[in-house]
Amino acid sequence: MTGTRPAAGGTAIRRSLTVVAAAAAALAVWVVADPVLGAGMHAGDQHVGPAMVVVSSLVAGLAGWGLLAVMERRAKRPARTWAITAAVVLGVSLTGPRAAHGGTFAALTAMHLVVGVIVIVGLAATARGRGRASGQG
Repeated sequence: MTGTRPAAGGTAIRRSLTVVAAAAAALAVWVVADPVLGAGMHAGDQHVGPAMVVVSSLVAGLAGWGLLAVMERRAKRPARTWAITAAVVLGVSLTGPRAAHGGTFAALTAMHLVVGVIVIVGLAATARGRGRASGQG
């Protein structure tokens, strides 16, 4: 290692922290929107509670981590491929909150953006190249 990339153990820790930070940030948005501002967080017939926010964020972050791991094995430039793919997925995910209204719409959109940006930037910073390509990653 040249010191420019984290060791494998350090990568797992950084990725874990990224996933946890995304969930914590989404929960912070929920706390401001629901209990503090009284947005009455409902998506369809279902109340969007703190457990749903945390679990959904963790699932999204872990799925992103898995996708990045596949890209590191297959893509010539995994960090770039990851960032583009994840940005497209984030864009598609933003169509979900459209069904909500008022404060719920704003809060859900904010949660999607916060989780997406943290996961995209945090995981991209840990991306490693394939090794057999040009040596860039």
